[in-house]
Amino acid sequence: MQRAVRAMNGDDPLWSLLAGFAAISLIAVGGGIAVVPEMNRLVVDVHGWMTDAQFAQLFALAQAAPGPNVLVVGLIGWKVAGLAGMLVALAGMTVPVGLLAYGFARFRRRLSGAAWLRLAERGLVPVAVGLILASGIILGQAAAVGWLAVALTVASSLFVWRSDRSPLWALVVGGIAGALFL
Repeated sequence: MQRAVRAMNGDDPLWSLLAGFAAISLIAVGGGIAVVPEMNRLVVDVHGWMTDAQFAQLFALAQAAPGPNVLVVGLIGWKVAGLAGMLVALAGMTVPVGLLAYGFARFRRRLSGAAWLRLAERGLVPVAVGLILASGIILGQAAAVGWLAVALTVASSLFVWRSDRSPLWALVVGGIAGALFL
């Protein structure tokens, strides 16, 4: 009973993780990376589960691991509530949007030749690009804890943008510089 009351008040971290990530998943146009600013707002500003710097560190760790960008959600859940938090956060982020995608795929198959559908899909491209750009800005601001961090962020961004090499090199150099100087 006490847990049910805490859940209704929003004090239960598992409920907050589930509800928060379920809502975020439904606006993830462009994938999980596109909603990083909203994830940051949820876990840093709304609930205060971590700082901007901790969020940026978890994001960097998730990017270094092989797999989808949404791995950061599991790390956030783990930090907030351990294994149960990880599972609940991942379920919140994947189940609602998975069900929506399944339903939409069936709907889209019936409307495959509709001109308005092609226009709507093309119209979502700039939305996704804008959301991904906002993610980069939020993460860049969180990482800007001094001149060296800003320089590493700019250099890493340029390296990833202009180089054909793996972005993991930027993570390695950033990790070494962070360990030595930050």
